[in-house]
Amino acid sequence: MSMPVYLFTGFLEGGKTTILQESLADERFNSGEKTLVILCEEGFTELEPDKFWGKNVQIRTIEEEDELNEPNLRAFAAEHRYDRIIIEYNGMWMLDKLYANMPRDWVIYQNMMFAEARTFLNYNANMRQLVYDKLKDAEMIVLNRAYEGVDKDEIHKVVRGISRRAAIVYDYPDGHVEYDEIEDPLPFDVNADVIDIADNDYALWYRDLSENMKAYVGKTVHFKGMVAREPKLGSNAVILGRHIMTCCADDIQYGGMVAVFKSASPLKTGDWVTVKGKIRMERTKVYRAEGPVVYVDTTEFAVAPKQEVVTFY
Repeated sequence: MSMPVYLFTGFLEGGKTTILQESLADERFNSGEKTLVILCEEGFTELEPDKFWGKNVQIRTIEEEDELNEPNLRAFAAEHRYDRIIIEYNGMWMLDKLYANMPRDWVIYQNMMFAEARTFLNYNANMRQLVYDKLKDAEMIVLNRAYEGVDKDEIHKVVRGISRRAAIVYDYPDGHVEYDEIEDPLPFDVNADVIDIADNDYALWYRDLSENMKAYVGKTVHFKGMVAREPKLGSNAVILGRHIMTCCADDIQYGGMVAVFKSASPLKTGDWVTVKGKIRMERTKVYRAEGPVVYVDTTEFAVAPKQEVVTFY
């Protein structure tokens, strides 16, 4: 049987502890479930267990990142027969450390990030890798201490550059909340006879294609990419794509797809071309599962874009 884990992430003064305190003091959230709370950082606000609803909550602390290991987590969980686990995670630790050390029967049921509205953009500018790490899997980001004039457009741009699914919530000091309702249309027309992908939009298109493959079956696309030869594909097919930076220079990856030509292609690795062709979903020798394959109708040699590495923001 799986153990549900509720994950609270974010940075100091983001409001994680306050929200956790309010949740455990509310019988709608805390109605008697035996709960283990694991604290991974010491914030400015401390939990007050005497104000929790019921006496069903146990608190354990991990002070050093090296202590975040599976034996310690299992030992905590073995102390009682818990119904759920809540983890208030250290904003300076990467989440992969937690994922790698969680017992196999622990399953993240909810992942929420909390940030201070006035400092969120500064954190993103100076510690983008950490912001990306916390946002990439979050179902919701709550911007605490929201204020009149908060730059919602810029925050929306940052969040959507990392995650298209995270809800964005602004929590104001007077207690009211507002949800981000900014429409996020794609910068290309997926219903056009030919879907024309601008150089700067490749990353957005590649992600949308990856997430909505079936929607592109039979569609004709026009885009520029860099060639990568793969011997497994034979002489009439290459991999065509762009280098994409999701977070920072360390995570740049080549995002490409199989492109099949009508005859043997003279293209070599590093060539830039603009192609137009129809997309199918097929298994190939380079995909582990079914994936997009563009059957090329026209090809033109091209000049590399001014910005060879594309981003989501």
